[in-house]
Amino acid sequence: MRADTSGTPFSIRARVYFEDTDAGGIVYYVNYLKFMERARTELVRSLGFNQSRLQGDNVIFVVHSVAARYHAPARLDDELVISAEVLELKRTSVRFRQQVKRADDMVLCEGEILVACVNADHYKPIKIPAAMSEAFKACQAAPVRPS
Repeated sequence: MRADTSGTPFSIRARVYFEDTDAGGIVYYVNYLKFMERARTELVRSLGFNQSRLQGDNVIFVVHSVAARYHAPARLDDELVISAEVLELKRTSVRFRQQVKRADDMVLCEGEILVACVNADHYKPIKIPAAMSEAFKACQAAPVRPS
């Protein structure tokens, strides 16, 4: 199954469980990164690529850096919509723009995550496989133009 690349970012839904919350009853800050990881993984899967097969081909993606902004808390039982879109594609890396929203469309957290394509044996940067690079290009976010 290929992702629909008609303009809206790829997204998945998730529910907040007790295990996701801290002692204050809100989603623990690092768990937003876990939700984002799942959305990126499902985006890759929707493009027709299997992480296990890539790993078997000695290709893995590792997080290089993360910038996150937290706007409002998610709470137990909230339904979340987590989006992922390709912001920038380079030879050995991909920068994603991601958001975690409540189902009512309130933005809770947003971030940019840079992932690097590396050799699974030595963790050295390698070129993103051509077919995958083309798939990422097809779902790349349109550049934001100043108004």
